[in-house]
Amino acid sequence: MSDLPKEFLSQMKTLLSDDEYIRFIKNSGDEAFRGIRVNTLKCSAEKLKAVMPYIGENTPFCAESYYIPSDAARIGDEPFHHAGGFYVQEPSAGTAVTVLDVQRGDRVLDLCAAPGGKSTQIASALDGTGLLWSNEIVKKRANILLSNIERMGISNAVVSNCHPETLCRRLEGFFDKVLVDAPCSGEGMFRKDPASITEWTLEHSKSCGERQLSILESASNALKEGGTLVYSTCTFSVYENEYVIDKFLSLHKEFELIDCGVNFGKRSMDKCVRILPEHGGEGHFVAKLIKKGELYQDDGGYVNVKPFPEQKAAFSLYDEILKDRVFGDKLCKFGDKIVILPQVTLPDMSGLSVIRAGVLLGEIKKNRIEPCHALYMASDRENLTNYTDLSYNDERLKRFYHGEEIETDTSAKGFCAVLVEGVTTGFGKVGGGVLKNRYPKGLRT
Repeated sequence: MSDLPKEFLSQMKTLLSDDEYIRFIKNSGDEAFRGIRVNTLKCSAEKLKAVMPYIGENTPFCAESYYIPSDAARIGDEPFHHAGGFYVQEPSAGTAVTVLDVQRGDRVLDLCAAPGGKSTQIASALDGTGLLWSNEIVKKRANILLSNIERMGISNAVVSNCHPETLCRRLEGFFDKVLVDAPCSGEGMFRKDPASITEWTLEHSKSCGERQLSILESASNALKEGGTLVYSTCTFSVYENEYVIDKFLSLHKEFELIDCGVNFGKRSMDKCVRILPEHGGEGHFVAKLIKKGELYQDDGGYVNVKPFPEQKAAFSLYDEILKDRVFGDKLCKFGDKIVILPQVTLPDMSGLSVIRAGVLLGEIKKNRIEPCHALYMASDRENLTNYTDLSYNDERLKRFYHGEEIETDTSAKGFCAVLVEGVTTGFGKVGGGVLKNRYPKGLRT
């Protein structure tokens, strides 16, 4: 690792005990921890370990998170990564959602969501129930977020590209739980990305704190009384962590800091948690707050689903691919795209820069509707009407991910899902024993 800035070291010496500081300096030269988190919406840890034997022990930060070796190469090319069976995630990054304690049926806002690690962890906890609203203010990063939401097979999410203040003002009191994983100076990423050390300045860290407080202020509006707000960063700085929480609490007497309820990491402010490399992760800070009052449920407003000319054809395609309309029957047309909205009631989404709500069923092309990759990725084998299931080491998988035609065992013609060890990874169109590839060009290897 490059030499750490003197001002940064001075901060850490103030923050840590003498023994902790010595360990921190010693650990700073070690390799960064690496991890993956199993996507329980599509896969199990047992299934992953059976074909990826280098997966190690559970991390302490999340029940579905596991260590992987520092030399594990090209993990993004693994078939189960293409299939959304896991998410590559720095181990301590799983802490914030663990502390958020998402329950089935919750309405959850992830306000600074890209690239999607914490959003997809929230979705696993929701298990297809409730609502996940994932927002990212930077358009390019919002598109990456959407790609990960689709890869992980999430059907109950709204993805938006909206300014936090605008979004939270419009959705005042709508969410049971809100996560603010705030943009930060990234001191916890120094071992993973040594080049970031040269970009660090104390002034930047302090300016991050000002921006983080502003985002946290916005987030507080979207939370209902009795709801839970979790604030997290991947940095060590008190200017971006304790100072932000202190200032927020001084301005918002309706909020109370409560214990994070976990038994790992180093305590701060008695109730917050800071993760250091000695704890098994690169670096994280988490605070948990409650908005005083009684938690109540409401209908959340309603999106009026209007009929559209292609609706009959859309339902026909839906029924051709899946049994029993498993994602519900709220079909909605946005431009040339047809989506199946989440089965919960939704607020008015106009003016909130929503780029996707629910599952993308298909796109209108000339006089037909073509099914979309996202529909298949959200679908289980039990619900598919036609599929071909390949073993993990089948050479056809590499050709499929490369965009080539492959031979198929199914005799049924038409649209056909491609599975790997029972997990959906894409689709094509079958004719004469050959599957014509529909794997998206932007995802091909």
